[in-house]
Amino acid sequence: MKFLFITLFPEQIEQAAGHSIIKRAVDAGLVEVSCINPRDFAADRHRTVDDTPFGGGAGMVLKPEPMVAAIRAAKTKLPAARVIAMCPGGRTLRQSIVEEYAHSKQDLILVCGHYEGFDERIFGWVDEKLSVGDYVLTGGELPALIVMDAVARFIPGVLGKMASAVEDSFSTGLLEYPQYTRPVTFEGIEVPEVLRNGNHALIDRWRRKEALKATWLRRPDLLGELNKTDAKLLAEIKQELEGAENG
Repeated sequence: MKFLFITLFPEQIEQAAGHSIIKRAVDAGLVEVSCINPRDFAADRHRTVDDTPFGGGAGMVLKPEPMVAAIRAAKTKLPAARVIAMCPGGRTLRQSIVEEYAHSKQDLILVCGHYEGFDERIFGWVDEKLSVGDYVLTGGELPALIVMDAVARFIPGVLGKMASAVEDSFSTGLLEYPQYTRPVTFEGIEVPEVLRNGNHALIDRWRRKEALKATWLRRPDLLGELNKTDAKLLAEIKQELEGAENG
């Protein structure tokens, strides 16, 4: 899968793609990362890409000419790619969107803003706007890298086991269950016995119950309509927590 970043700071993208799992994916040919700098399409000798906003106001706005030229150049390289502008006004990134991108196998062109944002006319060359949360950053590079990192996890071969991505928090609609490794005892705290007894049916039940518990306590908004098994497990959880409080 190919990720092309339209960015004023390509070194930030290149540096981030040069480490850990993404680097291994690039080296293996599973992921391709490239950048186009809008400054290369600026018409003046100063390579100006921004200007003051009409109507006044603080900050600078990215000009449409170099940005649209950069998008056109990107589409020449990846004609079937989806063009996504990273900006606070877009739909908020969720795991379902990540999986949508990954399963479509469509290459992504990620347009990174800066300063006070884009000239509105740029969006005529964009397929959608995307946000990573209800806050504002200094640029779109970090959000764009988040998109690549999240999507790349679903590309076969990027992770050691595809189950690692499928079982992660949010992929099941719940937060992830607690994980443990050796040693069995650390400063008096033991790994739960159920995880050491080799009974995979009990392990699966424990993990599902712990995931439900974590979600109910920390992100109840994620709990939709539960099936009978999950509803029974959640009732057990509430009863246990009540007992702990009363005891």
